[in-house]
Amino acid sequence: MDWGTDLWDQYDHMDKHTQSGIDLVDRYIKFVKERTEIEQSYAKQLRTLSKKYAKRGSKDEQDCRFSNHASLQEILNELNDYAGQRELIAENMMTGICVELTKYLQDIKLERKTHLSDAKKAQQFLEGSFKNLESTKKRYAKEWAEAEKAIQQSEKTESDLNATRLDVEKAKQHAHARTHTAEECRNDYAAQLQKYNKEQNFYYYSEIPQIFNKMQDMDERRIRRLAEGYCQFSDIEKKVLPIITKCLEGIYAAGGKINEKQDSMLFIEQHKSGFERPADLEFEDYTQGIKPATSDSSLNPPKVRAKPFWPFSKKHKPPPAEDFSHLPPEQRKKRLQGKIEDISRDLQKTQDQSEALEKMKGVYEQSPQMGDPSSLEPQISETAQNIGRLRGELAKYETWLAEAVGGEESSNAINNNQHGVLAADQSQSFYTEFDDEFEEVETPVGHCTALYTFEGNSEGTISITEGELLSIMEDDKGDGWMRVLGAGGEEGYIPSSYVKLGP
Repeated sequence: MDWGTDLWDQYDHMDKHTQSGIDLVDRYIKFVKERTEIEQSYAKQLRTLSKKYAKRGSKDEQDCRFSNHASLQEILNELNDYAGQRELIAENMMTGICVELTKYLQDIKLERKTHLSDAKKAQQFLEGSFKNLESTKKRYAKEWAEAEKAIQQSEKTESDLNATRLDVEKAKQHAHARTHTAEECRNDYAAQLQKYNKEQNFYYYSEIPQIFNKMQDMDERRIRRLAEGYCQFSDIEKKVLPIITKCLEGIYAAGGKINEKQDSMLFIEQHKSGFERPADLEFEDYTQGIKPATSDSSLNPPKVRAKPFWPFSKKHKPPPAEDFSHLPPEQRKKRLQGKIEDISRDLQKTQDQSEALEKMKGVYEQSPQMGDPSSLEPQISETAQNIGRLRGELAKYETWLAEAVGGEESSNAINNNQHGVLAADQSQSFYTEFDDEFEEVETPVGHCTALYTFEGNSEGTISITEGELLSIMEDDKGDGWMRVLGAGGEEGYIPSSYVKLGP
């Protein structure tokens, strides 16, 4: 079964059907274009989201040393890669489906127009042939009527007694001529009829079936190409699914890498001060030195406000020292070790640069055409100076590190006895401490609310309770502690992460 055989008389339906198929291809192209726009927008939003929550800055980089922080960064990186795959889907759909189908659609429109034009021409040719047949037939009918009329007139003239022989002869000749003309028209009509039947047979049994079969083949090819486009819609995404799966697996693996114990230990290593816990306070017996009361003033001596001891005082914090002596022992060691590593890297880099310059100078000396050796002298001299400077700094920091490591035990011992020394000093300088009550009041730099309860058991810290309003006397300087004033007048250090800024 084919269009040329079974639909030979359904030209109009064929025209509408093929146009509907072309419209479907165009509709599918528009659908895929909108899908690509959605994918591109989705990918852009994913990239923006990933960028928004990515860590930046030195403090954030320090946080990323913790596994739970680092895992989030890995998830954001995987999400960024995932967005790239969505962009790849959009790009492949645009080039593989939209562009290719648009080009194919133009070709098939031109092919359809050609087939319809051929069918129109064939129909017009057959209609022209039929008009010629009708014209020949009418002429034959007219001439035959004239011939019959001439024959009747000739017979009438011949039977008329008054007609002369000449009239009879003339009427016969006219009738003969008309009859001859009618016979010629009849032959023309027969020939035209035979020609038309042949052309009609060719039109209905050969020409139109071929054209309609070509249109059928064109439509079937259009359907097959559209079906391939439908499959591409799925295949394009399936091709990137392995990479998308890897991205998702990477996100899952990032969650599995988190080690809560390791993060806790890392936090301890980052922030432990190295101070020993304070020793017990000794009982101070004031009864040995009290005289009998002689007045109200002697019975009620002014109360002394004992200043708390700060293991790393920040109230009158000195400016940061180059040897990091303003930091607690453990933190000082770490900062010194980090500084030594940085200087060592810079020194190695500078030494490599010096060696490269010396080699280049040797090449210039052996091959003067390649360059002037003296032109490298300023760089060599500057590099040598840098090496000397870096070596001096390295030796200086190594000395400080040796002091920090060697003096750690003695500093701990001193810390254990500081409470007793402080108490003795306070008892000897009673009125000096009393005068300190009138020191200039320090202005808070802000306010905060305690999120959790904190027991300030170590020297320099204070205890806070959840929901307590606090005044910030000194912000966090990067070590995780801030100095605050409690509601009861206590002043000391608390972890910065235990409070929320604002009232």
